[in-house]
Amino acid sequence: MKIAILGYGTVGSGVADIIELNNKTVSENVGEDIEVKYILDIREFPGDKNEKKITNDYNKILEDDEVRVVCEVMGGVNPAYEFSKKALEAGKSVCTSNKELVANHGGELLELARKNKVNYLFEASCGGGIPVICTINSALTANNIDEITGILNGTTNYILTNMAEKGAEYAEVLKEAQDLGYAERNPEADVEGYDACRKIAILSSLAFNKKVSYEDIYTEGITKISKEDILYAKRMNMAIRLLATSRKAEDGRVFSMVSPFMVNSS
Repeated sequence: MKIAILGYGTVGSGVADIIELNNKTVSENVGEDIEVKYILDIREFPGDKNEKKITNDYNKILEDDEVRVVCEVMGGVNPAYEFSKKALEAGKSVCTSNKELVANHGGELLELARKNKVNYLFEASCGGGIPVICTINSALTANNIDEITGILNGTTNYILTNMAEKGAEYAEVLKEAQDLGYAERNPEADVEGYDACRKIAILSSLAFNKKVSYEDIYTEGITKISKEDILYAKRMNMAIRLLATSRKAEDGRVFSMVSPFMVNSS
C-alpha cells in the first residue's frame, strides 16, 4: 500500500518516522506492506532522508493509482480542504489531524467519502490518545449521550498546572511552555480557547448527530487568569482548568461553551 503525506512539518515528519520505525508491526496489522511514496510540501529539504519523496506537485499524487491513502497534516482550511476533496473524489481514502478542517467541512467530506466508497478518518483531530472519536462512533453507538465535558487542550493544562505549582504569572509560564515546545510561537489558538472550541464542536456534532458550528460556541481562553486567581482557587481547595463542555437539551438544542472553570482539586 502506497501512501502520500501532505505537509512535512512536525506532524508530517512524525508520521513518516513512525511508518518507518514501526513498519513491520503496521504492515502485519494491515496485512500488506505500507510505504510512503510521496510527501507534499512547498519547501525543499536537502539532505533529508525523505528528500527524494518530496514533491510540490499535488497532481502527481492524485494521478498515481498506486497511492490509496492520503494523510493530510497541513493544518488550516485551505488548501487542505481542496486537496482532501480531490483525493476523495479520486477514490483515495484520507486521514487527517486537522481539527479546523474537520470542524468546518467534516460532514461534507464524510459524505463525499461514502459516495466514493472510501474512508475519511479524523481520530487524530481530537483526543487521539484516548481515543474518543472511535469510541463515540462505535462503542457508544447504542447510547444517548447527554453531555460532554473535558480538558481538550494540553497546552493550557500545562500552563495552569505550572502556575498553581510554582505560583508564577501567566506570561512567565507561557514563555517556559514555548521554550519547551509545548506552546507554539504564536500560542493564540491554544490560550484563547480556539483549539478546544473546534474540538468540542467536532465531538458535539458526532455525539448529538447534528451540525454544531464552532463559530456559534462561546469561547473564553486563559489569558486573563492571574496568579491571584490561582491562589484564591487553591485556598478553596479548587483548581482552574479550561473546560470544553456541551450538552443536549430535551428539545434537541445543543448548549456549548469553552471557558476557565473552577473544579475540585482532586
